[in-house]
This record gives sequence, C-alpha cells and structure tokens, in this order.
Amino acid sequence: MEKRGKVAIIGAKGLVGGALVEVLSESYEVIPLDREELDVTAYGTVKRVFKDLMPQIVINAAGYSDVDACERRTQLAFSVNAEGAKNVAKASSLVKAKVVYISSDYIFDGKKEIPYKEDDQPNPLNVYGESKLLGERYVQEHSDDYLIVRTQWLFGPHGRNFVDTILSLADQGKGRIEVVEDLIGSPTYTIDLAQVIGELLKRDAWGIFHVSNSGQCSWYEFAKEILRQIGKNDVELVPILSADLTRPARRPIFSVLSKEKLEREAGIKMRPWQEALSDYLKRRGFKIS
Repeated sequence: MEKRGKVAIIGAKGLVGGALVEVLSESYEVIPLDREELDVTAYGTVKRVFKDLMPQIVINAAGYSDVDACERRTQLAFSVNAEGAKNVAKASSLVKAKVVYISSDYIFDGKKEIPYKEDDQPNPLNVYGESKLLGERYVQEHSDDYLIVRTQWLFGPHGRNFVDTILSLADQGKGRIEVVEDLIGSPTYTIDLAQVIGELLKRDAWGIFHVSNSGQCSWYEFAKEILRQIGKNDVELVPILSADLTRPARRPIFSVLSKEKLEREAGIKMRPWQEALSDYLKRRGFKIS
C-alpha cells in the first residue's frame, strides 16, 4: 500500500505516542521521535530537525503528564506542555506541516453536569491543566493548519496506566483496593484514540475535537469492571472520596467529553469503553468473562 506521506510523532515512546506509531505506520511513513531525538523545549533543535525531515504532519504527543508532580515542578510543566507546544507549532508552520496537539479534559473545572463541548469555557483547576490550555492557545496562535485533540482517562499497551495498576494490585494478592468514586470521566483506549486521529487526518479535519470512548463511569466503577471482566472475585474494592487522598493537584469532579462534534462533522461514533477495555485485556492475554 502506498503511504500517504511523512508523519513525525513526538513522544513516540509514550502511552499515546506508542499507539500512534503502531496504528499510523499502516498508512504513513512514520518518523518516531522521543526525548532522545527531540527536545521540544529547544526551538532551535526542533526547527533544525523539522527542516531535515520535512514531514507533512507533526503529532505532538509529548508532555509532562504527572499531574501531582506538575504542582511542584511548575516551570517544567509549562516548559514542556506550553512552550514545547509553541516550538512545535512554529517549526511545523515553517515547513508547512499540519500540527496535531494532544490535550486534556483537565482544562475544564468539572462543574458541569453534562459532557463538555469543544467550545465550553476552560477553567483548569491545576498546573497540568493550565499548561495544556496554554499549549492549545500557542498552537492556535502559531499554526494555520492545526488539530487539537482533547482526550482523557487513557489506557493502552504502550505505557503504565490505571488498568495495569489495578491488574498489578490484584495480581499481588491485595485483598483490598481503595479506589476513588466521586470523579467521573470516560476511559479511553489509546488504540481507538490513534485510529480516530488517523481518520481525522484522512478527512483533513481542522480545529478542536473531543475524543474518548463512549459512556462514563467513576474510577471505582472502572476498577470494578476490570476485575469483573477477568473474573477476579477475591478482591474487595473500597470506594473512597478524592478529598481523602490529599493529593497536591485538584481534579475536576465531572470531566466527561462530548463527542457530538466528532459524530456530526467526521461521522465517527466511539464504541463503549467497556468494549475497548475487553480488547485491551485480551491483548494482555486475559480470558474475558
């Protein structure tokens, strides 16, 4: 099959970047770039690398995503998530490449009771969300051809995630696992996310899109479904409140993302998160009950 063009994927060894490399390699000549190959905080380096590679599309999946650590290392968070996004957008424009920026539900404050639409007013509660929002604004400011994809609650095969953590705790014989029950979102399989990004690129989509699997749940309900699907009945899940954890970063209580625009403008309907979870667990070698 003839490849559609060159796609540079920044953050190629991460949870999202790894899925993008796996999925997009079927259709594009993929150039994986990780921290060793590209420091997004150094504009001169980014510009030089892009001029050497001349990609048609640049996907920026790099990010400092340790939400609690961002509260302590504010400068690093803004340097990578915001200034890095600006550098990538500016350098992409120089070589006339479309830029894709992976953003987050954490740009919202969680005070809504219905899913967030793309044009809802952002109001981040933490440094991570603030840095991602500024990254979005830099991309809009420095690129005429951009795609901003907001997503959330990621799990998949190319990095540690909530599903792996629950599986690991259950495997260690932890008879009792405490899980937060008052934060609501939509679990998202990174392979599904990468496939949708591929579809949006095929359609030459532009602007901001929300992408997550359909349905919603709490972290507690998510954990319950993980254990149910693998038939692990000897683990007691204990629901707790997020306030009980005293973590440095505040989280939005309700951050479900609306997929109306994705369905309306791109004709893409996301499958339920439970179905996507089954696929990931099968990939991990589990028999699903």
